[in-house]
Amino acid sequence: MLRKLLFILSAACLLAYNAQAQGCSEPASDEGVSVFGYLQAQYDYGFAEGDNTNTFGFNRSRIGVMGNIPYDFSYYVLVETSPFKKDGPKAYLLDAFITYKRFSFAKVSLGSFKSPFGQELGTPCHSLYTINRSKFVNELTAPDRDMGLMVLGGSDTTLIQYSVALMNGTGLLVKDADKYKDVVGRVLVQPFDWMHVGGSFRVGKATSQDETVTEPDERTRWGAEFEVEKYGFLVQGEYIWAEDKGSYLVGGGCGGDPELVQGSVEREGLSIMALYNLTYNFQPVIKYENYNSDLSLGNNNMEHITTVGFNYFFNEWTRLQVNYEYKAEWANEISNDMIMVQLQVRF
Repeated sequence: MLRKLLFILSAACLLAYNAQAQGCSEPASDEGVSVFGYLQAQYDYGFAEGDNTNTFGFNRSRIGVMGNIPYDFSYYVLVETSPFKKDGPKAYLLDAFITYKRFSFAKVSLGSFKSPFGQELGTPCHSLYTINRSKFVNELTAPDRDMGLMVLGGSDTTLIQYSVALMNGTGLLVKDADKYKDVVGRVLVQPFDWMHVGGSFRVGKATSQDETVTEPDERTRWGAEFEVEKYGFLVQGEYIWAEDKGSYLVGGGCGGDPELVQGSVEREGLSIMALYNLTYNFQPVIKYENYNSDLSLGNNNMEHITTVGFNYFFNEWTRLQVNYEYKAEWANEISNDMIMVQLQVRF
């Protein structure tokens, strides 16, 4: 694990954090309410064994409000309305937090928000360079949203940015039922305006859902990342190592429900992505990721996913994404590749 962490950090040094708070954007005015949101209409074509599938739907359909309250407070609320998320056709709360921001080096937020862990999870869903987040990010960062208290500081013009949060550890819209909490944090160092390197961590405990078990479940996460953006090129890399004792989560991701699995496991994932900003608002993109969902099985549990495609921007608010995902399972490859086309509008 340590060698892979050092590899990513070293690669960054040889080769810009897009500063985001825990929300998708920041209030623009000193007073009043700003309404914002985005809609992602999508077509998926899946290559299955002898029975290809295709469907139209909404990946995400979100609307929210945000604003500033004199003199040092802001608020942010975001709701998911897509009928294809979280148990069917119903709207539900994603984010809702209040921020005290008098000091830029130590802002404080309280409420429900994304866990401050990692590069892809920290990227707003409407700003992802590929339609899907990496599979290992979805699984190893779960729960991706939670209730808690966060302290954060810095910006894309400072050498260091950080965020650290005390969170329930139970996930979205789930009340904490025990005395334990998770501590989650992320630190970025930006020595140049075109490069940053960073690391993340998560440690926590929870009462086991198995009534015969007296010891609490434990989870530990470590992550490393880099980003280089220069001469029209953008290169990103991320690595996450995870250890769970007692039980662990599988699946989940942005707006999804992870599945709880009893048992202990070590997992890891790695991704690297590159794109180039061509003229005429066109971005070709390629991303490679691998994910080992059980390190005790060696490479027999390894999955490789390569995404190739492009982004085309009609204007500042409208984007077309086309992706092909080639999925290769190490031990027993199956036909499960995907073609995805997504049209996004922001407002």
